[in-house]
Amino acid sequence: MTPDVVGLVVLGVLGLLIGSFLNVCIYRLPRDLSVVSPGSRCPACERPLRWYHNIPVVSWLALGRRCGYCRAPIHWRYPVVEALNAALYVLHGVTFDWDALLLVRLAFASALVVLFFTDLDCRILPNEITVGGTVAGLVVATMVPPGIGSSVLGVLLGGGVLWGTGALYERVRGVEGMGMGDVKMLAMVGAVLGWPLMLLTLVLSSIVGGLFGVVLLLLHADARSTALPFGSFLAPAALAASVVGQPVLDWYLGFYR
Repeated sequence: MTPDVVGLVVLGVLGLLIGSFLNVCIYRLPRDLSVVSPGSRCPACERPLRWYHNIPVVSWLALGRRCGYCRAPIHWRYPVVEALNAALYVLHGVTFDWDALLLVRLAFASALVVLFFTDLDCRILPNEITVGGTVAGLVVATMVPPGIGSSVLGVLLGGGVLWGTGALYERVRGVEGMGMGDVKMLAMVGAVLGWPLMLLTLVLSSIVGGLFGVVLLLLHADARSTALPFGSFLAPAALAASVVGQPVLDWYLGFYR
């Protein structure tokens, strides 16, 4: 195998291992539980898992999708998160140069995976990820792109735009239109990606969210009152902006040159 292939294999394995930890974060953070202690255990019988129960994807298949102790079903999401994170790591390895920016974007991708599922499952975007990611994004922006200026502006615009939109919706409709978790999440996106890619993320997520809302309106008479987990739209949009956003912006802006 060539060194490039070896590197991608290493990234894939690393993605699987970190994906296993992401499952812990997805389950515990919305419940205000420590992600460090106690160790991994079955959520049904709460018995600690042995190392061979915890091999990403492989253990789920080998155990017949059930706990090795009580035989309670193990949700399909666990191997999906692990495989998804591994695939994202390999994709980033193909897309980015192997430098410090790659490490930043890998961490960002994993954070988005956690936020996608916590918002989808519990309508919660944990501060540990959103606020912590914003601070980390501002710090690393002093050393890698997008640069501290674009990062700060991304935080201000990202948080400000969603907060203002939510406040206006609440004033007009009399109900909350945007949770603070979404505001913090878009601020995190702005901190990591900078303000242009943050705006692209907002546009993409709004388009997809709007289309999803139309589908709900067609299927359910009460869809107008259905709360959409906007963070679950922001996450894939931010991921797309992170991986291919700059070429898309360059292509679009080329029409005005």
